[in-house]
Amino acid sequence: MIDLAQDTPSNPLFRLGAQPIALTAAALLLLIAGVTSIAIWRAYTGAAPETDRVVASRQLQARTAQASEQLVEKTKGLEATQQESIDQLQVVQDQLQTMKRLMAAQQADTKRLSEQVASLNESIDGLRQSFASARATDVEAPAVTRRKPARHRVQASARKRSRG
Repeated sequence: MIDLAQDTPSNPLFRLGAQPIALTAAALLLLIAGVTSIAIWRAYTGAAPETDRVVASRQLQARTAQASEQLVEKTKGLEATQQESIDQLQVVQDQLQTMKRLMAAQQADTKRLSEQVASLNESIDGLRQSFASARATDVEAPAVTRRKPARHRVQASARKRSRG
């Protein structure tokens, strides 16, 4: 027996494979219809993702450049502020050194004056002691009456004679 079923293809893919031009034409028509619908949709809505992406990337670049410039300006400002702080600190350190020198000179003067005051106190104590000892010797010695000098006596006697 001869099998007739083998001669007729039962698979529909085999039938399509027999007409490849029709299959290719149908795929090409579907592809063209899809591209055309996308183009019409973009033209109608006015939205093109590529241009939006380009615009967005340019905006991002502009923001990045602006942020970078601001960062540079702030850095320069911080550098200037830091330099001013360093200068002020240097001035304060110079003033501190000057104050230390002045304080040391003042302490030396104070020490010198203290030594002079101590020396004067010792001298005063010595004078007090010598004055006290001189008084003690005056009290022990008899009191001597002082006579008027000869010149005064002569003048006094001349006055008495002229009156009398």
